[in-house]
Amino acid sequence: MLPGCVPWPPEEAARHRADGYWDDRPLGELLRRSAAEHGDRTAVVGGGLRLSYAELDARADDLARGLLEIGVTGGDRIVVHLPNCPEFVVATFALLRIGALPVYALPAHRLQEVGHLCAFSGARGYLIADRYLGHDYRETARTLAARPGVELSHILVVGDAQEFTAFDAVEAAGRARRGLPLPPDGPADDVALFLLSGGTTGLPKLIPRTHNDYGYNARAAAEVCGFDRETVYLAALPAAHNFALACPGVLGALAVGGTVVLPADPSPDESLRLISEERVTATALVPSLLGLWLDALEWLPEDVSSLRLVQVGGAKPDAATAARVRPVLGCALQQVFGMAEGLLNLTRLDDPEELVLATQGRPLSAADEVRIVDDEGHDVPRGAVGQLLTRGPYTLRGYYRLPEHNARAFSDGWYRTGDLVRALPSGHLAVEGRIKEVINRAGDKVSAEEIEEQLTAHPAVRQAAVVGEPDPVLGERIAAFVVVEPGLGCPTSAEAGEFLRARGLAPYKVPDRLTPVGSLPLTAIGKVDRKALLDGASTARTAHDPPDTPSQGNRPRPGRPRW
Repeated sequence: MLPGCVPWPPEEAARHRADGYWDDRPLGELLRRSAAEHGDRTAVVGGGLRLSYAELDARADDLARGLLEIGVTGGDRIVVHLPNCPEFVVATFALLRIGALPVYALPAHRLQEVGHLCAFSGARGYLIADRYLGHDYRETARTLAARPGVELSHILVVGDAQEFTAFDAVEAAGRARRGLPLPPDGPADDVALFLLSGGTTGLPKLIPRTHNDYGYNARAAAEVCGFDRETVYLAALPAAHNFALACPGVLGALAVGGTVVLPADPSPDESLRLISEERVTATALVPSLLGLWLDALEWLPEDVSSLRLVQVGGAKPDAATAARVRPVLGCALQQVFGMAEGLLNLTRLDDPEELVLATQGRPLSAADEVRIVDDEGHDVPRGAVGQLLTRGPYTLRGYYRLPEHNARAFSDGWYRTGDLVRALPSGHLAVEGRIKEVINRAGDKVSAEEIEEQLTAHPAVRQAAVVGEPDPVLGERIAAFVVVEPGLGCPTSAEAGEFLRARGLAPYKVPDRLTPVGSLPLTAIGKVDRKALLDGASTARTAHDPPDTPSQGNRPRPGRPRW
């Protein structure tokens, strides 16, 4: 096991093998097995290319040999900072096959996040596109190369490399060395790759995923989602994110001989066009993107009749949006609640509609262990809200090189997820929020997500985000930010309070302040960025507004927070 990573205890590893969860196959072999069985079938569509399994497998081997030729070796960390493109898939399998470790950055990450990833992981390589959505990643690379604490030996560029190393040249060099053997595979319980923690505050933590646990993650999710060789999966979210990579995502589709479609950009126009042209059957979305799709289909003429499944995760969709999926998209909705750290919950394809709409699924594996506890660590009664703890064959035992944090986040193998959930008799979980998204208002604990759900029931409110705002009297007061439906006026704080109380919301949960905004800021993976929302509101109010008096229903002044 790589230094800085926490292994499973030997007795648990032996049990996961004996029970068939771990198959001791390296992830790099996933594509090779599929190429042997489905060689001529289309594996990847994107960037103007259509690659068969045989072609994709050969390109991965070519790049692997080319990387060895320039000095990339087993154990090297390589920050992969690519959009959804065929080269992303080729690079993933090439790195896996030589034992180098991909560290997946998201396309929206910039110098601060990538600099942290390079320095903290000890990366020797940085793989980028030349430009994407107006950003020149070569400028980021130039700045990184000169930054203290970052020691990059290789900067590879897909596209115009300028002074850096061209991805195509490395692949071509490897093609010229076809026939030379690749290094032997290491143990399958070694680290295969690094994902990033999906929190909304601070710099991301590194999540080590092993060949055994991540391979099981992808295979088991593909089975639950009914993926097979006829599946056409649209990677509408960044493939570097766990949800789109292996839940079941790109890896799950390739494991069963399906086709992966990679959009050139994340816009609904591009994705909906590809659904029509490629007869896409499955995709995964975050709630904010799902809402855009549903709205876009009111005016876009695309044929989406091929869709069979839309997964929604990353955050809990509001009930009204979830209920629109089948009428508008004509396909099944699957709610997914998971984390790059491991535990994955999914509603099942044969679940009754009320469970699909009202819950975020049940654990993927029979070996997943789940506890729901109170603040003192005692198990709560069935149906009560508590903190989610979990452990299992694909949930990590510790973050990379963070022993002090691990001591707080893990106990006897149990991972403290930070999520607040309640369990139904069926085993399904309903997500009620995050511990850090619980507002402590004068001693009363208020779930931000509960208020958001209630606010979006108002006919004038399209989206809502609720945060705890520091208050000298209350400790925290409830600040709500709403995106209003076009053509409708924003309710005042007093009007919103009257509406919420009429729906049975406790008075102490009514927002102390309500502010209309043009849009909600999002993190790189599409979650509402509550920190940016609160920071932006604080800046705007400090500059322009006197403080409100809590609970007086003050109508927000014109303008919106800047972030």
